[in-house]
Amino acid sequence: MTSSKVYLSLIVYLFFSLLQTANAASDPIMIPSPPGVAASSYILLDADSGKVLGENNADVKLPPASLTKIMAVYVVFTELSKGHLSLSENVTVSQKAWRTPGSRMFIEVNKQVTVQELLKGIIIQSGNDASVALAEHVAGDEATFAEMMNQQAAILGMKNSHFVNSMGLPDDDHYTTAQDLAILTRAMIREFPDYYAWFSEKEYTYNKITQRNRNKLLWRDPSVDGVKTGHTEAAGYCLVASAVRDGMRLISVVMGTKSERARANENQSLLNYGYRFYETHRLYKGNEALTETRIWKGADKNLSLGLAEDLYVTIPRRHYEDLKAVINFEQKIIAPVNQGDNLGTVSVTLAGEPLMEKNLIALTTVEKGNLVRKLYDTVLMLVK
Repeated sequence: MTSSKVYLSLIVYLFFSLLQTANAASDPIMIPSPPGVAASSYILLDADSGKVLGENNADVKLPPASLTKIMAVYVVFTELSKGHLSLSENVTVSQKAWRTPGSRMFIEVNKQVTVQELLKGIIIQSGNDASVALAEHVAGDEATFAEMMNQQAAILGMKNSHFVNSMGLPDDDHYTTAQDLAILTRAMIREFPDYYAWFSEKEYTYNKITQRNRNKLLWRDPSVDGVKTGHTEAAGYCLVASAVRDGMRLISVVMGTKSERARANENQSLLNYGYRFYETHRLYKGNEALTETRIWKGADKNLSLGLAEDLYVTIPRRHYEDLKAVINFEQKIIAPVNQGDNLGTVSVTLAGEPLMEKNLIALTTVEKGNLVRKLYDTVLMLVK
């Protein structure tokens, strides 16, 4: 082949390569709707970014059945983290706990059971008796424990939830929503990762009785590591599921399906949809300097600015290159400045459309400078 033909072939190749690149960059962002879910309500969201990927009737108040126990154990986890309880602490089983109807751990009246054993009995075996025993031990009686549950719900921003018992037996004043359960589950996974590992255990043996976890997805999908099933006649069949694939954690909540198989299938469909069409990225780490700026009239000349926590975004797959982040902050920052003060924003767009905005904060405290520093900076500011 002559050199002129080689050059011509190379030019043609480069032309079509550039054309394909331009076409790829200009591809519109298209995501299909979530799959149809045969349930009273559902929600699917990313655990890190909090982005909702699909929902229907997610804020409708519904009976939660044993999904209640997610809040019950969250309260206990909180008490453990504060040092108010220990896992090895013994709990004496009351007559009321022993007689509690429904699913059981099979604890015996007046016998002592450790906090850890009861937690596993609640999480893996869904024992109503274990829930009552632990509630009474933590709060004195179940009504007071339910008040603690409602206090935690308020702190977490669960605006449409109210609990009157620890295990989810039906009551007109006992309700929550798919959205609130997603908020709760996200907080539990983030705050108590070590305890959360129990939700992935497939069976538990107590008192020589082995019971299997009712979450069928633990056997079906190796990426699933929780969370909790529930069922009453009023609530139908419910399931909160969570999975991790390639570092991306999703949470799905399905309430009011018609069977055990249906609740597993509907959650599986939602999870598969989320992983097929979305990806999550951590753009910035929290408490790390994103930029440094001059601070005037301060004991220090420079101030580091960053984010209070990690910044995650969940976006349609194959559109990472369409992300753009812009940092904006005050041009003249004057001391004193306290650590955590809001001094600007980090704005993220996707293909030119706003995606999210976070506060840019001072990462350190800078006190006022001495008289010489203040006079010097005053003059310098006037000159500039």
